[in-house]
Amino acid sequence: MAKILLVEDDTNLAFLLKMQLEQARHMVDHVDTGLTALSQLRMANYELVILDWMLPDIAGLDVCRQYRSSGGRCPILMLTARGAIEDKASGLNAGADDYMVKPFHPVELNARVQALLRRPQSYAGRVLQVRDLEMDCEAARVFKSGAEIDLTSKEFSLLELLMRYPNQSFSLESILNRVWPSDSAASVDTVRTHMKTLRRKLGDSEENGLIRTKRGAGYRIVTE
Repeated sequence: MAKILLVEDDTNLAFLLKMQLEQARHMVDHVDTGLTALSQLRMANYELVILDWMLPDIAGLDVCRQYRSSGGRCPILMLTARGAIEDKASGLNAGADDYMVKPFHPVELNARVQALLRRPQSYAGRVLQVRDLEMDCEAARVFKSGAEIDLTSKEFSLLELLMRYPNQSFSLESILNRVWPSDSAASVDTVRTHMKTLRRKLGDSEENGLIRTKRGAGYRIVTE
């Protein structure tokens, strides 16, 4: 499940998209103007923005540019009737992560949404830090109190997810959906095993560890 901001002024299309996304168990906030979208992005944290190019006040491109220039990191899926290569390039250059031309099939939308939700956020910056733990996302290196920790690629992805959303809990199912491909044979037991190994490498314990668990909520990394 993800929290998604849908920015679309076509009432009928917005209704259908919201219903489709909610059927996939996402939580969706809908707004129909660019200025309202920018205001909403300042007030709430989203994991994905689905943004129409043509809006009644300011263009989706301008929303995208302003959001990125203010440090916004959330992935953006741009929707538009413009199918030319030049238009696609304009959207991507403005800061969009993906681009869909209307009309599109619901199956394709679901696939694009899931792909973006699994992708590490490209605007989150190179270095993430929580307490004495530092992650260089580009070099794929992790340090604790200055000493490098050797992690597998999956352990790195697990830790990156938690460090990008400090103090936010993730269930085993949500971690599985974000870190492993949808066609993977991995299960929640696979997540448990990887998380146990990761915590051991970090020297974690339930009493004072960076990563903690809460029954019914899942795993989270704590900042203090």
